[in-house]
Amino acid sequence: MEKHTKPKKMLIVTGETSGDQHGAKVVTALKSLDPTVQVYGIGGDALARAGVELLRHSKDLAVVGILEVLASFPQIWDAYTALKKTIRESPPDLVLLIDYPDFNLHVARFAKKHGVPVLYYISPQIWAWRQGRAQKMAKIIDRMAVIFPFEVPFYRQVGLDANFVGHPLQDQEFSFMEPTQARQVFGMEKEQPIIGLLPGSRRGEIERLLPLILDAAVLIKREIPAAGFILPLAPRIAFQTVDALIQKRGIPVRVVADQFYQVVDICDLVLVASGTATLETAFLEKPMVILYNVSPLTYWIGAQLVKVECVGMANIVAGKKIVPELIQNKATPARIAAEALAILRNPEQMNSIKVELARIKAKLGGPGAANRVAEMAFAMLHKAKNPSRTDNPGGLTTHGIF
Repeated sequence: MEKHTKPKKMLIVTGETSGDQHGAKVVTALKSLDPTVQVYGIGGDALARAGVELLRHSKDLAVVGILEVLASFPQIWDAYTALKKTIRESPPDLVLLIDYPDFNLHVARFAKKHGVPVLYYISPQIWAWRQGRAQKMAKIIDRMAVIFPFEVPFYRQVGLDANFVGHPLQDQEFSFMEPTQARQVFGMEKEQPIIGLLPGSRRGEIERLLPLILDAAVLIKREIPAAGFILPLAPRIAFQTVDALIQKRGIPVRVVADQFYQVVDICDLVLVASGTATLETAFLEKPMVILYNVSPLTYWIGAQLVKVECVGMANIVAGKKIVPELIQNKATPARIAAEALAILRNPEQMNSIKVELARIKAKLGGPGAANRVAEMAFAMLHKAKNPSRTDNPGGLTTHGIF
């Protein structure tokens, strides 16, 4: 008689749009390895489309900053309570946590307490701040799938099984229009310099940064009357949220929904909030000015803990400051405009930046990050040796980044 085994169960937790998208690719790859696996947890629309049963939607969890977290605490606590309940009453065979460390490390601790193995994908950036957490993480996380090669020795020195899987951006499929056609489609003039405005993907970021960016755009327009401005609208951000701020400045800004990469591709320069978007912009080899602005309390606490010289991932991966960063009080409209104009008016500097940005992509592994994570998850679910484990996808060295 054929022996039937119960389908394996995996709990997945993501808290932001990027994690939701990366997680969906992992789930899709995992289901190709084991079509019977049952996946449920917390995430967004991409995970739902990949067949994940959502216990809670992540839309209310994507917040940054101490004050912002306090405002959303009821929703965050509800989500955490729901996860504890399902882990306690119906333990999964594996917990896959993606980024979102301040929430997910609590989930990891609870899962480990109840004997559930934990796989963490996209490491918390504790190598930049709160480095002391690494030893604590080694006690509650079984395996780590990291996306930067320099993270491997950092975690292994405290006994955490870390494996470099490559950066998920290497799997992004870019489909671009011919430049003249793209300008026409997006309503931009044929020869005008185009500046992209990327104030972030969260409402709080937009409320803090977009006014500064728009005021800088006004100053840039005075110096370069032909300049055009375009803003790729982040998912789940209402058009009215940005339009009201734009109308107050009386400056024409083209707002485009759901076409981030196509918009950035036609830009000559980008004004971008610090975060994943800086690395995405680097992948497209676009010069940028990186901006960082949070509540004063959040900034003060972070300033006591940060251990790296740069805040933008493009600069961190490069190992040096190749594009300007304006942090907190330095992110004024005048400073933003001045940095932007200095680049726009210097073709040699623009070309130099593009060359440095092109080198970043080569440091981040080859395609297939989601497949590698899925193979790690499959091995842990079935308690087997991972046949394709690699710490060097794409033949990269883990040295020379810092």
